[in-house]
Amino acid sequence: MAAFFGVQSSENRKRDFTRGRASHFILLGLVATVLLVVLLVGLVKLATSMA
Repeated sequence: MAAFFGVQSSENRKRDFTRGRASHFILLGLVATVLLVVLLVGLVKLATSMA
């Protein structure tokens, strides 16, 4: 998750690429992206309904 925000250390990145499965990272990235978009859309709708 730290890599999603761009704050992952080089050591952790190397560990992830040697021990992790690509499918896990892809799935987690897609889920995190969808959640972020849904959160932003919800916040914008809330802000526009209050104005």
